[in-house]
Amino acid sequence: MWYSLLSLKKNADSTLSAQVTVSDGSPWFTGHFPDNPILPGIAQLNMIAEVIALARQENLCIKALRRVKFKKIVQPGERLEIHVSTKAKTNQYTFRITSEMQDVCSGTISLAEKQSLEKTS
Repeated sequence: MWYSLLSLKKNADSTLSAQVTVSDGSPWFTGHFPDNPILPGIAQLNMIAEVIALARQENLCIKALRRVKFKKIVQPGERLEIHVSTKAKTNQYTFRITSEMQDVCSGTISLAEKQSLEKTS
């Protein structure tokens, strides 16, 4: 993983929360931007999908995104809080990432099971 998962809590009420940090050496920071590194939005969305997949113990990928808003720049070493909720038995999730109680990113993400290469051949 290109980030460190510090904690992951799956709650009975169809919510989960996680704490992560992104190290200075993450490959995402090399191109965005050399003198002022920031974590790209696509990396944040990828992290959400990976945390959900890990919590569900399934091989999932992003299928659709809705109403995604980026509100704060994430820099190397920041500790992020991820909050996710879902309706029962759906693959659609409402998410929010925060850092020091400030909103970083929020929206809705739909996930689907990844197809193996053998199935698509």
